[in-house]
Amino acid sequence: MLANTETVHKLIPQEKPMIMVDTLLEHDEERSLTGFLVEEGNIFVEDGRFSEAGLIENMAQSAALRTGWIGKQESAQQKDYKPPLGVIGAVKNFILHQLPSAGGTLQTEIHLVASFGSATMVKAFVRSGTVLYAEAELKIFIQE
Repeated sequence: MLANTETVHKLIPQEKPMIMVDTLLEHDEERSLTGFLVEEGNIFVEDGRFSEAGLIENMAQSAALRTGWIGKQESAQQKDYKPPLGVIGAVKNFILHQLPSAGGTLQTEIHLVASFGSATMVKAFVRSGTVLYAEAELKIFIQE
């Protein structure tokens, strides 16, 4: 594990109760892997299942965590690192395979497709073990 919950909260701009990622498990130039325990009281849990909106938010925050991790590494000397704000510009080719149950841990894989200026395109896959819950392409804009 590269970053635990406490560190993750410093690398993304979201605050509770909107935090949908809690660990950074792996990271390299092309790919990042995050973890998230879906608790029963999560605002995106409906009838014991984590909703589509929650899955998309988890994907976006996993991409944000990737950006925050890179930014923190690049500014290692900066004591009070502030993660950049980003907005989802587009969600494309979203496929819901099934909704995950509350109580389970999600692993979200982010693959960098392209980055130009303040825009980043990623492919995201949300799984638990061998079960694929959802996948999508996201275009994210970082506010400078």
